[in-house]
Amino acid sequence: MSDKNKLAFQKINYQIMLAGVAVLILGFIIMSLDGEPYGFGFLGLTLGPLVVLLGFAIEFVAILYKPKEK
Repeated sequence: MSDKNKLAFQKINYQIMLAGVAVLILGFIIMSLDGEPYGFGFLGLTLGPLVVLLGFAIEFVAILYKPKEK
């Protein structure tokens, strides 16, 4: 395979990215489950945003992760 046809990331990078997207979606779902008006409860102001932040951190790691060459 030539360098021109090679993908930018390895399979593990895409797997980590999918995990990060799943965590992001979970965080937004958690924020939407808050029963307080305007989302001002614990789920909407604390837990949900922390889970979303974790999802973005996972995406950052997925982009920078470089698998070891065999």
